Amino acid sequence: MTAQHNPSIQAFGMDTITLAGPLEAKLEAMQDAGFSQVMLKANDLVGHPDGWRAAVKAVHRSGLRGTGFQVLRDFEGLSGHLHDYKVEIAQQMLEMCAELGCDVLLACSSTSRHAGTDLDQIARDLRKLAMLAIPHGIKIAFEALSWGRTINEFPVAWDVITRANCPNLGLGLDAFHLFASNTSLEEIDLLDPQRIFLVQLADFMWQETPTFEERMTTARTFRVFPGEGVHTEQLAALVLSLERLGYSGDYSFEVFNDDFLQLPLPFVAERARRSALWLAEDVLRLSMPLPNQIRLR
Repeated sequence: MTAQHNPSIQAFGMDTITLAGPLEAKLEAMQDAGFSQVMLKANDLVGHPDGWRAAVKAVHRSGLRGTGFQVLRDFEGLSGHLHDYKVEIAQQMLEMCAELGCDVLLACSSTSRHAGTDLDQIARDLRKLAMLAIPHGIKIAFEALSWGRTINEFPVAWDVITRANCPNLGLGLDAFHLFASNTSLEEIDLLDPQRIFLVQLADFMWQETPTFEERMTTARTFRVFPGEGVHTEQLAALVLSLERLGYSGDYSFEVFNDDFLQLPLPFVAERARRSALWLAEDVLRLSMPLPNQIRLR
């Protein structure tokens, strides 16, 4: 039975990467937990047994709104045949994103040793990507990976976004990378809320990830939902800082977790629902607290 939709959690959605199984089963589990939006990845489409267009139809039938589409990697800073290759990849991903009806494509900062480090060149490449997206009506959310070669904190990502000066190029914020790199939350005050196109939320179980290798391992295998890790206060402060700034866009739970991929979908989706209720009703206070409101701490 589908859970009754709670208006207070409608700003929050789940990423398909958190759940095991076929796409249709993931979408059903999210619906049953009361979510109305989903962040999709390219493998959801190309890995569908009936082809990527069948996957698109499944998303449309579900009634879930696409928060965005991920992820274009290692696009910026390349030259020659490598740049041309990545342009072709970007064009195909933009086509899939448009077919889904998603208006945000997530691109993350390059980790390639073949990529240049000049910020002006990076800005030019991101501007080119944004221009490719304009005919599709798509915005590019550029995210700083905490192990990125040149751009590994969001203030530097914001710098190149402002240099590129293209209205459909904006920032993708990921709480995991912010906490892993110990970036000050005060930097958020320097952002334009209208140019933040996506916020992805997750926590993890330890305070420090001092090396890039530790960050990558934690990021890809052991994130947890907001309220379940050791950065609960920082995560609440992040969301409140964005609210004060004037951010009114979507939040998606990007929770890579190997344990969750071995568990029944309803169990994991219910954890996500609890997290959304905690953020909405305890942190943001978007509605009156429930009589037995959920507190994860």
